[in-house]
Parts: sequence; structure tokens; C-alpha cells
Amino acid sequence: MATVTKHDLQFKYKWTSESPRFNGVPDSYFVDRNEGHEVLYYLNALSRDKRSIETALKAERLIKQHMPGSIQTAKNITKWLKDNWDKY
Repeated sequence: MATVTKHDLQFKYKWTSESPRFNGVPDSYFVDRNEGHEVLYYLNALSRDKRSIETALKAERLIKQHMPGSIQTAKNITKWLKDNWDKY
């Protein structure tokens, strides 16, 4: 079951495809922070163990408002979130 749904997201996104096209483990793909399907997939993968909507929504806020644009892979986004979680 997904932690976050499209209706839970706090920011506006473009929704250009019906479903995300992801292969492999979440650490290996690029995440377009403006594409709703990609952000939604990433947030649910990130919060899968905790099943916490609060965790997912805080991650969304940090990604959209604070994370540098040069960070694009799921692996690097996750590292940045871990390194900066308590700063915001």
C-alpha cells in the first residue's frame, strides 16, 4: 500500500504519463522533481519501511524547497535528505 497519494502532495507537479517507468532498485534512477509520478514513486519508496505520511511529506518539502537542483539520482537525493533532515 502506498504511503502517499497524488492528493496528499503539497506542491504542484506536471503529470505527463499515466504511470512511471522505473526499472531496478530505487537507488539507480533519476528523479525529475517536477514530474508528479516520479516524485510520488520516490516518496513512497523512501517511506516504505516507516509507512509514515509525515516522513514522506517532509521529504517532499525538502526536495522542492531546499535541495540543490544538481542532485538528481534517487541515491543522491536519499543521501542529501539523510545529511540535511534535521536542518529544516
